[in-house]
Parts: sequence; structure tokens; C-alpha cells
Amino acid sequence: MPIIEDVRKIIASHGKLPVDVATLADDADLYAAGLSSFASVQLMLALEERFDIEFPETMLNRKTFSSIGAISSAVAELAPGEQVA
Repeated sequence: MPIIEDVRKIIASHGKLPVDVATLADDADLYAAGLSSFASVQLMLALEERFDIEFPETMLNRKTFSSIGAISSAVAELAPGEQVA
């Protein structure tokens, strides 16, 4: 399964967004869609568990978790064997 599909599922279950993740474009601002700082931490932990990765301190910022595409790119960088799309 492509990373982006897994990321969407994880956001749907851990992002606590007030909107349906399926309605969001890959580049939609997740914070504008309702992602809180707390939910972004929960999201990060779920991503680390699913992909068996660890986000380095340099990636722990708002930009990394700003959109489905940004998250997918970060995961792809940390888990080279995975397919982005």
C-alpha cells in the first residue's frame, strides 16, 4: 500500500479532525482543517509505529505535519523501502 494511503488512514484515526480526511487534498493545510498540536503528537507516534521509523528532532515541526503530502514525503525519507504514491 502506498505511504499516502496509510498516512490518510492514520490521520483519520489519530488526527481527530472535524472534517473527513477523504475530502482533503494532499496539500491541504491540516492545521487549518483542525489538527491540534496534541493530535499531531499522537499522529507522529502512530506513524512511527506503523512504519517502524523515528522522526528526528529536525523534523519535529509544524511544516513536517502540515499536509498529507508533507507527512508522506517525510515518512518516505525515513522509510526508503516504502512507496509514496
